[in-house]
Amino acid sequence: MPMSVAGALALIAVVGLGCQWLAWRVKLPAILFLLLSGVLLGPGLGWIQPDYLFKELLFPLVSLSVAIILFEGSLTLHLTQIKDVGKVVRRLVTFGALVTWAMIALAARWLIGLNWDMAWLFGALVVVTGPTVIVPMLRTIRVNARIGNILRWEGIIIDPIGALLAVLVFEWIISRSAEGGPLGHTALLFAEVVGVGGLTGLVTGYALGQALRRHWLPDYLQALATLALVLGSFTFANHLAHESGLLTVAVMGMLLANMKGVEIEGILSFKENLTVMLISGLFILLAARLDLHDLWMLGAPAIALLLVIHFIVRPVSVWLCSWGSELSWKDKAMIAWIGPRGIVAAAVSALFALRLEQNGVADAQVLSALSFAVIIGTVLFQSATARPLAKRLGVAEPEPRGFIFIGANTVARELAKLLEQNQVPVLMVDPSWENIREARMAGLRTFHGNPLSRHADTYLDLVGYGRMLALSPQREVNVLASLRYRPEFGRRNIFALQTSKDTQTSARQLISEEYQGRYLGATGGSEGLTYSKFASLIRQGARLRTTRLSDDFTFDAWKAQHGSDRCPLFAITPKGEVQIFSNEASPQPRSGWLLLSFDMDVEKEKEKVQIKAQEKSQASAEKAERSGDEALSSSPATS
Repeated sequence: MPMSVAGALALIAVVGLGCQWLAWRVKLPAILFLLLSGVLLGPGLGWIQPDYLFKELLFPLVSLSVAIILFEGSLTLHLTQIKDVGKVVRRLVTFGALVTWAMIALAARWLIGLNWDMAWLFGALVVVTGPTVIVPMLRTIRVNARIGNILRWEGIIIDPIGALLAVLVFEWIISRSAEGGPLGHTALLFAEVVGVGGLTGLVTGYALGQALRRHWLPDYLQALATLALVLGSFTFANHLAHESGLLTVAVMGMLLANMKGVEIEGILSFKENLTVMLISGLFILLAARLDLHDLWMLGAPAIALLLVIHFIVRPVSVWLCSWGSELSWKDKAMIAWIGPRGIVAAAVSALFALRLEQNGVADAQVLSALSFAVIIGTVLFQSATARPLAKRLGVAEPEPRGFIFIGANTVARELAKLLEQNQVPVLMVDPSWENIREARMAGLRTFHGNPLSRHADTYLDLVGYGRMLALSPQREVNVLASLRYRPEFGRRNIFALQTSKDTQTSARQLISEEYQGRYLGATGGSEGLTYSKFASLIRQGARLRTTRLSDDFTFDAWKAQHGSDRCPLFAITPKGEVQIFSNEASPQPRSGWLLLSFDMDVEKEKEKVQIKAQEKSQASAEKAERSGDEALSSSPATS
C-alpha cells in the first residue's frame, strides 16, 4: 500500500540523509546507495509509488530539479581550469559524444534487439556522464588535478549536449510523418533549441551578474534571486523552444562563474546544499519507478551491453579524443575507466519512455529499464574499481594527512619543523614576506599570499593536505580562515591556537565556536595554550619534544612524570596517522605511538643550558691547558 505524499516525502528525506551519510562513511558515491534504496522502497516494498503520489506534478518537479543541479555544476566551471585540457574536453563533448552515441546505438541494436529508432534514442540518452555522478565519484577516487578537471568539465558540458541530442532523436521519432520530412524538422529544431537556450542563458546570466556586481540585491536575497531566475529562465526557454532550458541554465552558470567582480561564493554554497538534497530525492524517486520485471527480463544481453560500453565504447572514444595531447597513457586509461551515467539519463529516459508508450512506439517500455540498468551497472562497477585502479596507475592524490598552516611566524615555524621532522607535510601560508623568507630558510614549504585572497583561491594547491591550523596572533584572521576553508576540510579538521582575546573576552563578546576551529593543545578557558604564551616560552628557551611510548613507558606514565610541565600537541600512530590534542578531543596514545609535546618548564631548560655552557667552558679550558703543556714540552732548551 503506497504511503501518503507527506509520509513519502519524509521517508525520502530520511533515507536520502542515511544514504549520504553511509556513502561518506564507506567512501563510495552516494548515488549507489540512493539507487538501491529507491528500488527497495519502490518496486521492492511498494511504499513509494511516484506516479500514484505525484501524478502530473512528477515530471515538472524532476525537470526543475535537474535544472538546479546543472546550474550548480556550471557555477564551478572557471576558464582558468581548462587551459591545459581544453582540447581534450572539446573533443570529448563533440566528436567523442558522436562516436559514443553511434557505438552504443549499434550495440543496443545487435545485443538487445531494439528497433533502430529506440536504439538511436537509447544511445543518445546514455551519452551523458553528468556532474551528479562524476563529482561524488571524484571526491572518493581523488585522482590528480588534470584528470579530475577533464572528467568534471566533460560531465557538466555533456549534460545539456546529451539532453539536446536525446531531444533531437525523440523529435525525429515522433515526427516521422511530419510535413517536410524528419531531416528538415530536426535541423530546424536544433537551430531553435541552441538559439533560444544560448541567448536566454546569456541574457539572464549577464543581468544577474550585473545585479550582483553592482550590489542591487542585499546579501540575504542573492541566493533566492538566483534560484528564482534559474527556474524562471529554464521554464521560459522551454516554453519558447522545447527542452532548451537545460542549455539555458548551463550557459547562465558558466557566464556567472567567469564574470569579473561577481561574488558567487554565497550562492554556490547555498546551491551545493540544495543540490545534495535534490540529488538524494530524485534518485530515490526515479529508481522507485522501475519495473523489476522489465529489468530482470533484460538478462545477459544487458550485461553484455554494459561490458561493451565500459571496455570498448568509452576507451575508443577517450583514446581518439586524446590523440596528440600531453596526457600520459595512465591518464588516458583512468579517464577511459570512469564514465558513469547520471541523473539526466534517468530523468529524460523516464520521461521519454512514458510519452513513447502513449504514442504506441514499439520497445518503448524497455527504454527506461535499460537506461537504469546502465546507470546502476556503471556506478556499481566503477565505484568499486576506480580507486584501486587509480592507486595502481599512480594517478591518485596522496592521502590528505598534511597540514595547511595559516601563518609562518615563529610559533608556526617551530610547529612546522616538528611535524616535518616526523614526515608530516606542512604548507605555510602568510602574506608577510619576512615570515615566508624565514620559513624557506628553515627548509619549509610556503605560499606567499593572503589565504583569503582570490590569488589563493586560484593557486593554493590543497592536494595532500587534509587539515588546517590557524596560527595567526590575530583572532579575526584565524576565524576568517576557519570559515573560508571549512568547505574543503570540514570543521572537525580545522584547528587554531587561541589568542589572548579568546581567554580574556566575556561570553557576550566571545566569537561563537561555530565560526572557529578547535583549539590546539587547549583544555578550555584561561588554562589553554595561547599564542602569546607559546611565543613567550619559545623566546625563553622552551622546546618541542618527541617521545616514543612503549609498554613500559605508557601515556599515563608520561603524564605522571611530567605533570603540567609538558603540553601534548600531536600523537602519531605506527601507521602515520596524526591525532591532535584540542579542547574538544584528547587522544589516548598507546604503545608504539609517537607523542609530540611542548616542554613549558623553562627553568629546567635554562638549567640544562647553563650546565651545557659550563661543561663547554670547562672543556675549552682543559683543551687550552693541554695545548699549553704541549707547547712547553716541544720548545728548545735555553741557557
